[in-house]
Amino acid sequence: MSKRAKPLPAKRVAIKAKKVQPDWFGRFSSICSTYVGSRWAFAGAALVIVVWALLGPLYHYSDTWQLVINTGTTIVTFLMVFLIQNTQNRDARAINLKLDELIHAIATAENQMIDIESLSDDELTALAKRYEKIRDECERRTTKKSA
Repeated sequence: MSKRAKPLPAKRVAIKAKKVQPDWFGRFSSICSTYVGSRWAFAGAALVIVVWALLGPLYHYSDTWQLVINTGTTIVTFLMVFLIQNTQNRDARAINLKLDELIHAIATAENQMIDIESLSDDELTALAKRYEKIRDECERRTTKKSA
């Protein structure tokens, strides 16, 4: 049986954070993700495509006309991959920390589950198998009671 940490008291003590350098890229990617994920950004992108398509006859559907949209979309896609990945990494880390706090606060929870995202794939597979056995045992008991 694993040792359980005592739940945190109901009255929380404010944690003083050290002054750290502002994460300019984190703030930048968060702001960009907010704006780029909006309906207005989608409308703007759709408008760019419509304008580009309407300009096709004017430029006789030339290679340069096609190159403009191909280059533009490639550059935007390349940059957005990094912005979106940064935002998702921060979101996933925040969610994991919140879950760790919940696990720590619940007396019956297993504290070994805290920070499991840092385990290897083999360790996660073994843990998943353990919980599959627990689930199977619960289903077996439920079936036995209803019979």
